[in-house]
Amino acid sequence: MKTDIELHKDVVAELTWDPRVSEKEIGVAVKDGVVTLTGSVTTFAEKWAAERAVEGVVGVKAIANDVTVNLSSAFSHTDTEIAHKAVDALKWDIQVPNEKVKVTVTNGWVALEGDVEWHYQRDAAARAVRFLAGVRGVSNNIKVTPKQVSTYEVNKSIKAALERRADRTAERIDVSTHDGVVTLKGTVSSYGDRRAAEGAAWSAPGVTEVKDELAVVF
Repeated sequence: MKTDIELHKDVVAELTWDPRVSEKEIGVAVKDGVVTLTGSVTTFAEKWAAERAVEGVVGVKAIANDVTVNLSSAFSHTDTEIAHKAVDALKWDIQVPNEKVKVTVTNGWVALEGDVEWHYQRDAAARAVRFLAGVRGVSNNIKVTPKQVSTYEVNKSIKAALERRADRTAERIDVSTHDGVVTLKGTVSSYGDRRAAEGAAWSAPGVTEVKDELAVVF
């Protein structure tokens, strides 16, 4: 098990290695396996990339991303311009049912509202607008309302997916489902395995919410 000092060193190294991140602008603090990122970057894309980079570091239990986005003049756009670009981006993404998604932009912050059938469609909508110039942040308020399937079938499909994707930890994960809400309990060996388990749960038909209560144990 890594100490906080060792984990801090690895996180900084990962941020330095990732070409998408200007690590000099980002501060790192680690306590009990929880990584807090601070500082400022010039795009939301870089803030997002920093969090993704840290997720892959072994020993990370959770991430608090407190990095702020201070847009440079080169990336500055009006809310109207961003809104038009966001609508176009959603329209051009084949995974997004754009007619079901509404966009609101306030001071560069994009809010997505609507109702879709699958979680991957919700994620795709956020991905479509995340890298637009001028965006300071994204609030994904899209709801997932899938077709109704039996609790038994949901549990069965999730457990099968866990065995395929995270066979090292599948046996340590307990899955329970009630009215489309899936609760994951147990232990996993890394933050990446935790996200993999959560992703497997979201991929099952009929899931409206995933409660991740997994503990990262090394």
